[in-house]
Amino acid sequence: MNDTSWQPEPVPAGPAYDAQAGPHTRPMPIVPDAAGRDFDDREARDRGAAADGGSLFRAETPPQEPMPSPPPPPPSQAPQDSSPPQKKRAGRDLRAAIGVGVGLGAVIFASLFIVKAVFVGVVVVAVVVGLWELTSRLQEKKGIKAPLVPLAIGGAAMVIAGYVRGAEGAWVAMALTALAVLVWRMTEPPEDYLKDVTAGVFAAFYVPFLATFVAMLLTADDGPQRVVTFLVLTVVSDTGAYAVGWRFGKTKLAPRISPGKTREGLLGAVAFAMGAGALCMEFLIDGGSWWQGLVLGFAVAVSATLGDLGESMIKRDLGIKDMGTLLPGHGGIMDRLDSLLPTAPVVWLLLAAFVGTG
Repeated sequence: MNDTSWQPEPVPAGPAYDAQAGPHTRPMPIVPDAAGRDFDDREARDRGAAADGGSLFRAETPPQEPMPSPPPPPPSQAPQDSSPPQKKRAGRDLRAAIGVGVGLGAVIFASLFIVKAVFVGVVVVAVVVGLWELTSRLQEKKGIKAPLVPLAIGGAAMVIAGYVRGAEGAWVAMALTALAVLVWRMTEPPEDYLKDVTAGVFAAFYVPFLATFVAMLLTADDGPQRVVTFLVLTVVSDTGAYAVGWRFGKTKLAPRISPGKTREGLLGAVAFAMGAGALCMEFLIDGGSWWQGLVLGFAVAVSATLGDLGESMIKRDLGIKDMGTLLPGHGGIMDRLDSLLPTAPVVWLLLAAFVGTG
């Protein structure tokens, strides 16, 4: 409680009152020092007591010195972490990834060996969804409006033209798709026109044009076997890179693009793909030889790795981890097409050189 009516008693003025000794203490005489200066000899007594380390007031508690802190233990005696080392874990849900992968594989193989046209339809659907994912991420992260409608229509026409008319039909459809992108974008304001149409032409080449070579593989007499060889080699390459890199990977392959990839993983991809290529060329491809499979497997491992790094570069530029969320455990369609797209023309070209296109 703050009571302002309470006041301390007034202190009497005058030399008869000494705050230390009380009001009736005789004042100390003033004596001159050796230099002729006057000082209170009580002050001299106080100074002498202070010099002797004493205290003027016996009841006063001497100041406590702080306790010194114990020195830190030497590095050799530092506490050790007794917890067991953490095991390496995959960055995705493996159960979901395996389940989705098995489901997609069943759809692809069923369509391949029942009706070829159904497989072409599967490729068209994958192309359209991939274009939608790519253009959506470009607009969300960079503000680039690549026109989806002409890309989707032109992409579907590109795949079908490649299956029906071969490479010539694919190139014609590609040119018409690029022209459609240029015209379609003219319906909007001219700001960022060049940026938008450039991204649109890039998307047309990157997704549907490269996917057209898968449809062109199917046109041969042993077309389903060629597509299976293409898919198996790409998957085996990715699996070998993952398994060897996860177990033995130490040296980074391209740390600024994809920190998880290692040179040891690339060697694993090459070894796995070359082995699978020798088997596929020997037992699946008409007129194929095992040594051709070694060459094919090596080329697939290199192209699949470059394709994966290429999409990693795009995603790093966009600041995203996955292109989409459509496939649990895998990301989006484009996250599964990254190594397949650039590998398709490589496989088509080498098979055409080794055993022809018939």
